[in-house]
Amino acid sequence: MRQKLQTAVLFVLCIIATPGFALDVERSDVRQFVDAMVEKHGYDREELTAVLRQAQSQEAILTAISRPAEKTLAWHEYRSIFLTRERISAGVDFWREHKDELRRISEETGVSCEILVGIIGVETYFGRITGKYRVLDALATLAFDYPPRSKFFMRELEEFLLLVREEKMEATAATGSYAGAMGAPQFMPSSFRAYAVDSNEDGKRDIWGDWEDVIGSVANYFVAHGWDSETSVVAQASLADNFKGVLPENTLTPTETVESLGKQGVTFAASLPGDHKSQLLTLEGEDGDEHWVGFHNFFVITRYNRSVMYALAVHQLGQEIAMEVKGSAS
Repeated sequence: MRQKLQTAVLFVLCIIATPGFALDVERSDVRQFVDAMVEKHGYDREELTAVLRQAQSQEAILTAISRPAEKTLAWHEYRSIFLTRERISAGVDFWREHKDELRRISEETGVSCEILVGIIGVETYFGRITGKYRVLDALATLAFDYPPRSKFFMRELEEFLLLVREEKMEATAATGSYAGAMGAPQFMPSSFRAYAVDSNEDGKRDIWGDWEDVIGSVANYFVAHGWDSETSVVAQASLADNFKGVLPENTLTPTETVESLGKQGVTFAASLPGDHKSQLLTLEGEDGDEHWVGFHNFFVITRYNRSVMYALAVHQLGQEIAMEVKGSAS
């Protein structure tokens, strides 16, 4: 075991220590990208080429995107990353420190404080882990050197350069994750442009250092994707002895209803109309399968990150923090 651990540590250190290499702006695909930006958005060719010349393609980014936690861990392993005593305590402190902003924004948008805090807690440990990659490097690496998703990241690189121009930022200054997700809410550039808000009305949208903007932007994202303040998120479920259904593969699109699941022998508590869209979910717990029923708002959370485990972790972290905050207040 010690030898394996030492090998793993050496491997990680090698990745971290491996320097990037400058993006070759003479490559045909890079030149085509520049041509498109000049034609579509009126960029100055020389200025844009100079910006892209500063981008570094990094092997560490390619390694990281090839094994995201949502695809390599079981639910109980994934949950244990986020539902820790330390993170819950940090969330309680965050809630207390920003209670006025959380309350105001929750009341204005209908998005619960639990979800706002849960998102920020899972995404960046309340701003502690926001990513150290330059966004320009991350997006250029994945746009030009990661064929499986090059189209997606090419669009995000385009959005980032537009964002830089609109917000009067330095392209090399913004930092984020290996995938180019930025700031405390980990918005991709397209999400920033569409959903980030100037919540404190100081004339700029700052998701790196302004918590009021961060909270407001997360809330706005959920409102835009159909958050319903009157709807539950998820309920733990059990299967009756006469369960008539077939356990489906977990999906991000609900195909059942509260009524249809009940008729199949799925038992759960929900004060929702019978025709409310719902979905039976099965996750690998530490002691065997866990069954859950996701409702409309659960699938709104998956719009933030396309993962059932992610949505459940956000919900549970937010609930744990809320219980401690309310318990200490009483």
